[in-house]
Amino acid sequence: MLKVLLVDDEMFVRKGMHELIDWHGLGMEIAGEAENGLEALDRAECLQPDVIITDIRMPVLDGLELIRSVVKSPNLEPVFIIISGYHDFKYAQQAIRYGVQDYILKPIDEEEMTATLQKAGNLIRTKRKHVFLPEEQASSLMLENMIKGQVHKAEEHRYAEMLGIGHQASLMIALIEPQQGLEVRTVTLQQLRECLHPLEEDGFSIFVMEEQRGRFGLMLLWKGQISKRHVEDKLHAIHKELSEHLHADSGFYAGTLVHEICEIPRSYEEAAEAAKHKYAEQGGFVRYTDIRDKSLYVFNVNQEDVDPLILSLEERNRSACLAIVNDMFELFHARRFSPQAVTGSLLRCITGILAVVHEMGGTDAGLQRLKTLAEQSHEGWSLQLLKEAFLAALKEAEGYITQLRMEQSKGDISRIKRYIDAHYTENISLKSIAALFYMNPVYLGRLFRKSYDQYFNEYLLNLRIQEAKKLLRQTDLRMYEVAARVGFQNADYFVTQFEKIVKMSPTAYRNLLKENGQRGVQ
Repeated sequence: MLKVLLVDDEMFVRKGMHELIDWHGLGMEIAGEAENGLEALDRAECLQPDVIITDIRMPVLDGLELIRSVVKSPNLEPVFIIISGYHDFKYAQQAIRYGVQDYILKPIDEEEMTATLQKAGNLIRTKRKHVFLPEEQASSLMLENMIKGQVHKAEEHRYAEMLGIGHQASLMIALIEPQQGLEVRTVTLQQLRECLHPLEEDGFSIFVMEEQRGRFGLMLLWKGQISKRHVEDKLHAIHKELSEHLHADSGFYAGTLVHEICEIPRSYEEAAEAAKHKYAEQGGFVRYTDIRDKSLYVFNVNQEDVDPLILSLEERNRSACLAIVNDMFELFHARRFSPQAVTGSLLRCITGILAVVHEMGGTDAGLQRLKTLAEQSHEGWSLQLLKEAFLAALKEAEGYITQLRMEQSKGDISRIKRYIDAHYTENISLKSIAALFYMNPVYLGRLFRKSYDQYFNEYLLNLRIQEAKKLLRQTDLRMYEVAARVGFQNADYFVTQFEKIVKMSPTAYRNLLKENGQRGVQ
């Protein structure tokens, strides 16, 4: 629990504070009370409070004198909150000079006081983290607070002192993005610190933090006057050192120089804006000053631009596929597509390919590269890496579509064979069946021979002749009737084909059966 000391010469004010605020809910407790500044000073030395809430106008020792005395004490470092019935600008000005957290007018509003106490509690806990963390971790945490604008005015002096930020300092936030694509390799804060440490020198320091997964924040600190050329050279040196040390290209996105801690969030926002232009600028090095007046294209490519790519995959036209991808990625760069627009455009392509695969009876499991690419965020990618990964995924997709087509063809030829077996007595031909199954007749003929090791016409003829032999054995149908029953339009042609297969005419075949039957009877 954080300890609170209440200081006010009015007992009812102190009693009211007990009842007004949910101290336990704030993680605080009232450790003591005092009715004037002198008594409060004694209590403070004894209690070591974290928060002192004090009135200004009190007998013996007023609130400002109390604050001044406590600030000078080496053993005390509480957060001060002033409550007063007077809106005295002079008092408020002096209070701020002493680092007072807030100045609240009486009568005290519960919501205002609760919010002020919450803010004070957060400030104290953050300060304690900085004290007990190792120096490098503390600097990372402080940098995070600064870029998020979470440093209160009263704390700026302490931050400046701890980080060595003087009155004439120049500060800049830059973002670093190691570009590794699908390569699984973790870059750590320690690696970055070791890489960047040799670039530090008298008057120049680099502070590092992990801004988000796969992206790091740098605060560059120059302690004296510097030229634009010096800044430019230093930024390029950092970018070069990172790429060489990490054995991978790195995106480097820089904000502008600022001179106050309170301006650091602006430099960070500028660096983040520069990062959005990474696919539009060359070399992975982007400064906000270079892109501040340039706009980004934020829409996905149109479906009519995606359809030719999918068609080239289905037709296995690799040269057309490569040309379409090259044109698409050139468009991303030339039209200044935002990272989100590039990601959305590729997802539109991937969705279209998945739809084709699903229609062919395939599953996502056969498109692991496309699936993995679809799940990636745009951090850690250059446009070139993205293009290479996309082409590799398309190659996999082309192979899978070909495999599905072969499996589909096997399924189709089985259906076609079953159809022939059921309809061979009808007037069917290779051409009519190909039309029925939406296939090219030449392709169907080749596929049939490859699958069953005989030509289509040969298979159909054998079926008809076998059925004709059965009719000749079991019925007294005339030859023209048998021919018609098994699918021949011409009786003479039937006889010719029968003789070719059976090596005798249909009449001879029937007579032979009769002769054999008579011998069997005798």
